[in-house]
Amino acid sequence: MPKPREVTLLWALRSRCNLGCKYCYFGTLEEHREAPPAQPGQLSHLSQDDLPLTDITRFLSTIGDSGVKRVFIAGGEPLNWSPISAVIETLTSAGIEVTVCTNGIPLNRPTVRKMLIGAGVHGVSVSLDSADPTLNDRYRPAHKRNDGWSTVVSGIQALLADRSDQPDSPATPKVGLYCVLTRLTLPGLPDTARFAAELGLDYFVAQPIALDRGHALHEALVLREQDLDTLARVFAEVYEANLGLHLPSPRYPERIASTVKHELQMMHSCFGGHQLAFIEPDGSVWDCPSSHKIAAIARAGTRRSITTRTAAELFPARVPSSGCDCPLFSGDCVNMLPLMEDFDRFLATSGGNR
Repeated sequence: MPKPREVTLLWALRSRCNLGCKYCYFGTLEEHREAPPAQPGQLSHLSQDDLPLTDITRFLSTIGDSGVKRVFIAGGEPLNWSPISAVIETLTSAGIEVTVCTNGIPLNRPTVRKMLIGAGVHGVSVSLDSADPTLNDRYRPAHKRNDGWSTVVSGIQALLADRSDQPDSPATPKVGLYCVLTRLTLPGLPDTARFAAELGLDYFVAQPIALDRGHALHEALVLREQDLDTLARVFAEVYEANLGLHLPSPRYPERIASTVKHELQMMHSCFGGHQLAFIEPDGSVWDCPSSHKIAAIARAGTRRSITTRTAAELFPARVPSSGCDCPLFSGDCVNMLPLMEDFDRFLATSGGNR
């Protein structure tokens, strides 16, 4: 009997993006023009090291024999890369679940929507921080003047409309909204969840922002202990509203709160490096996206790459186990919990609150 697949890949496939989010984990164009990043795992929209399709294709040709179950394709903005359809079709043809993480603007293109539906993508996660267009666009400026909150929303609506025109198939891909949770977006979280429900989305995730203490926006945006009463209240309102959206586990707000109180803590039976891996645009493979974990791996000299090993070598199929204890669980990691614990539920059915 073949061993079950259990590995989830978060793959930052491309570096470039048509938004200039001021808190992006890729940094900003302005800061990296002045001081290009030099640390392992430090990403940049200006990267010249994104893998060509030939290297990606070679790796993908081996993925059917691996333990990979699900791939979250992220960026940068992956849907602005013309070969993306070939990558997605190779994955879905190998029986791997694919969720595309997008800023939503490319969904306004009919060819993109047709590709996502035709290739059998399982999920599309769209980033939108607020039901308030002004607040959303304040920290998510677009490179093109006419792009922004309205174009994201119109892209979502267009994808949902095209999906509804497939009467002989289930409502796929599932479409959800990812909201970056900051001190400014926190009070309006119930309004943002209601807006997601009104659009007809399938799932909703509030993802707490994770910025280094030296970041220029740390003080303004990162949650503090004095925000925890508000956090508990607004999440309770969202969960009690019965909006028909799939939501992360009810334990999720408590786990966010724990990372606000403690910068680092022990994660028992951690999925990082066992059930989860993070792939950079240059092909580097890390146990998870945590900056703390990446630094520890880099110091140990155990870096890996999809350019030198097959998918089966990097992510072998094996009997599921409970993972290992990790003392580096942080705000970087809490954002991975919905990916690892909730997407079986998010992608399996069309509605429900929990």
